[in-house]
Amino acid sequence: MTALIALALILLLSGGLMLLLAQVEVGPMPGSEPQKVPFLGGSEPATHAWQRFHLRYYPMTLLFIAFEMEMMFMYPWAVVYAEIGAKALAEMGMFLLILSIGIFYGWREGIFRWQ
Repeated sequence: MTALIALALILLLSGGLMLLLAQVEVGPMPGSEPQKVPFLGGSEPATHAWQRFHLRYYPMTLLFIAFEMEMMFMYPWAVVYAEIGAKALAEMGMFLLILSIGIFYGWREGIFRWQ
């Protein structure tokens, strides 16, 4: 019980210290002009931060997200498969079928051809 009280006291003190430090002004001196461009390894940036990307990158990004979602669902499924069995196998088969339809559609549209 004393360890819990000590932990709560440490948390309260560190939180109060952070609030006090947040009040201290650490910015540039009042007479100096702050830097207007972002810091990029000491050199000037070559392009603007809001530069538009070419459209050809978006289909590959969507394909990458589809594969990431597949892996995100397959890891927990492997744990559940041991408990449920054939029903979990059928559900994963349907999930992979839907993803495969999307991939074959993209293939037909030519998103795998890099220009």
